Amino acid sequence: MSTAAQLGAHLRQVFSGGNWTSVNVRQTLGDISLEEAVRKQGSLNTIAALTFHIHYYVAAVLDVLEGGPLNAQDKYSFDVPHLLRAAEWETLRERAFTDAERLAALIETFPDERLSDDFTDPKYGSYHRNFLGLIEHTHYHLGQIALLKKLHRGA
Repeated sequence: MSTAAQLGAHLRQVFSGGNWTSVNVRQTLGDISLEEAVRKQGSLNTIAALTFHIHYYVAAVLDVLEGGPLNAQDKYSFDVPHLLRAAEWETLRERAFTDAERLAALIETFPDERLSDDFTDPKYGSYHRNFLGLIEHTHYHLGQIALLKKLHRGA
């Protein structure tokens, strides 16, 4: 299996399961209600904000691989819209899952010989660095979501 195929598989697994941590975004978010998603715990981010944040960077990399420019700016990555209805929360989750799957499929077919190329600009490092960083970033925030879920449920 090529390196790019392995990276794509790892991204898919952190979102949908099968990774060695046995924790994934889809399962963790699956039973979280709108009320839990927007509930604040002190100064911590909400589950909805973390979900938005994870998806923000997935969407940014996806846009680049689909031929678009890199438009992401860190300062906007937590600008989750105010969610008032369960359907809005469901849309946010499903968009994250759908875009992650689309990105995983594109990464799996990315040419290994281009992994060391600059990701849009030398200051952002290589494609490999960005793909791997996105997987690590998702795992990091998934851990936060799992802890918030436990706090909300009194575990």
